[in-house]
Formats: sequence, C-alpha cells, structure tokens
Amino acid sequence: MDRVAVVGAGLTRFGRRVDVGMNHMAWEAIKAALEDAGIEQKDVDFFAVGNTGVWSEEPLPAITVGEYAGLTPKGTMRVEAACATGSAAIRVAYQAIASGSARVALAVGVEKMYNSPTGAVVELIGRAGNYFWEFENFGLTFPGYYALYASAYMAKYEVKEEDLALVSVKNHYYGSFNPYAQFQKPVKLEDVMSSKYVAYPLKLLDSSPITDGAAAVVLADEESARKLTDTPVWIKSQGVASGSANLSKRQDFLGLPASVEAAAQAYRGAGITDPLKQIDVATVHDCFTIAEILAYEDLGFAKRGEGVQLIRDQQTYKDGIIPVNLDGGLKAKGHPIGATGAGMAVEAVKQLRGEAPPQRQATIRNGVALTHNVGGTGHYAYVTVYSL
Repeated sequence: MDRVAVVGAGLTRFGRRVDVGMNHMAWEAIKAALEDAGIEQKDVDFFAVGNTGVWSEEPLPAITVGEYAGLTPKGTMRVEAACATGSAAIRVAYQAIASGSARVALAVGVEKMYNSPTGAVVELIGRAGNYFWEFENFGLTFPGYYALYASAYMAKYEVKEEDLALVSVKNHYYGSFNPYAQFQKPVKLEDVMSSKYVAYPLKLLDSSPITDGAAAVVLADEESARKLTDTPVWIKSQGVASGSANLSKRQDFLGLPASVEAAAQAYRGAGITDPLKQIDVATVHDCFTIAEILAYEDLGFAKRGEGVQLIRDQQTYKDGIIPVNLDGGLKAKGHPIGATGAGMAVEAVKQLRGEAPPQRQATIRNGVALTHNVGGTGHYAYVTVYSL
C-alpha cells in the first residue's frame, strides 16, 4: 500500500454561521486546504464529503459541495459516521490513495446546524442512538447517555463534579487562543459549577455546543507529497471500531470499548507501545467533559480510574505529560458534527508543523500526534496517528 500524507489543511471559523450556506462554508475550508497544498481543483483525483445531518439544507451534499467548489466531475461520495463523520471521510480518501486508485484526494467535513428548524437538530441527535429502545421507551438522549457514564465513573472512583469541570476550564482556556474556536473566553471553575444541569451530573458547561463549521485536508501519495511540500504529515495508521447501539448490551459505563479497540489497532499499525512517551499531542472527543476523562483511559494515557488524576494535576495542559485538546476541543472549539474529525486532523497537522499559536503549541519531540473521534456513545470510534 502507498504511504499517504497530509499536504494541505484548511478550517473555517466554528460557531454560528448564518452568514453563508453550507456549500460556501465547505468551500472556505477546501480553498484554504488547496492553497496550503499549493494545488488547484484539477489536481484532485477524488474527494469525500463528510456530512451527518438529516437536517442538512442539501440532501446530496457531496454533489452540491463538489459543484460549488469546482471539483466536478471528480469522483466523490458522501460519508456518515455520526460525530466521527469527518474522520470517516479522511479514511475514505486515505484508502483511495493507499489502494492506488488516486494520487491526490480531498476529505472535507461540513455541518450547518443553526439553520435547521427550531429544535430539529437537538431532537434528531438526541434520539440517534437506538431509537426504538433508549429514546422511545425511556426518553434517553445523548446528554443522558453520557450522564450514565459520568454517574458510574463518579461512583466507582470517588470523583466529584468539580473534577469533570476541570476539563471544561482547560479546554475553554485553550479555546481562548484559537481564532477559529466558537468560544474564545476562558471560564472559571465556579462558572462551570453554577451552570444549569443538562442531565445530572452534566451541566451546560460540561457539554459541547451546537456548531456550524467546515474543515478539509488534502492527502497525497508519497511521490506527490514529496513534490508538493517539504513538511508532509504522514498518516501513520488508523484504527476503526464500532460498538453496540443498545446500552443494555454494554458491560459497564466506565469506558468505550470501541475506543479501546480502535486505539489498539492504531497503536499496532504505528508501532506505539508507550503512548505517554511516544505521542506528543492528542486531540480527543470531549463532547462532554466525562468523555475526555474516559478517553485518557481508553487511549492508554492512564489506567482505569486514574484518568481523572491527569486533569487534576494539569498533566493534559500544554506543558504536561500528554497535552490534550490544545485547540479547545469540541467543548470550546465547537462540534459541527460532520466537520469535527476533519478539524481534529487540521489541528494535528498544525501542531506537528509547529504552526499553532505559541500559547497552545505543544513541544514536538517525537513528531507524533493522535486524534480520537467518537460517533454517538461509542457507536463508532476512529483513532488516527499522524507523524512527521
């Protein structure tokens, strides 16, 4: 299989983007990625468009985005994997190159959530697990799903709500240094603790927001990559796994088995045996604050029950043992569902190139970054290792 590198990365501002339509917003990210790679639309052999919403303003987003961006008649497809959709689009583009069917491919993730009918996004996301069981019978929505995890973790390991809030404080702090982030102001612990409950013990400031945004990366085979840039960022490996949509079939609520499996695959492919020593910076799926703490453990940064200590000791800050979510994460940067995974890839590339603002630029010793993108409550999991 051909080696595959990221040679261009582009991002829009995340937040409430009622100023543009979905196609134009996608074009903002695509244009930035193409310019970063130093190529034009004609140089792209294939493009994958990640878009989740059944609420989307376009039922055929790959077609409309491609035409608007001047990519027609290149081959394309729409990709969906819930909140991991952006990573799934990258995987499709990666496989097109690795298989030899394309030399240059584009992966774009885009989501417009604010222009949907009132309440439609929240309702549809809320019942997107196992609709006929959890939602229809018990009214269980995604905040409720993650509240189960938070409650179980707190009870098992004597963790307090304040510990969860520390994740929000960290991620909003780094979001304040990210001009693309939805929220660019720090929050204090007392701000998080005084915010309203969404699903006990999770509060509003424990939760990621509704977001509009787009992100794109240009991928290339080794020969093309070395012609296009002196700083290719290689996709070293990617692990992919899935989990049951029925929570009654899960053994416990102390971790996401799909994340554990995806991480194991990615680590084998990248030759990682000690994540804390070999990974310089990570971007993980913090749709709720408990999700980031679970990710610490699912990814092997800490043993079961000890992930909370990493945030207590600020070991996931920029100068800690494993910097995590230095872009603000989903919590502060925002969570445009179809674009989130692609946005993580952009952050990994910028970090490895040393292009992040100094306040949130990690020290790159090994030249390795990791992204962890979850769909649903572990229904999908994508873990990708990037390297210089």
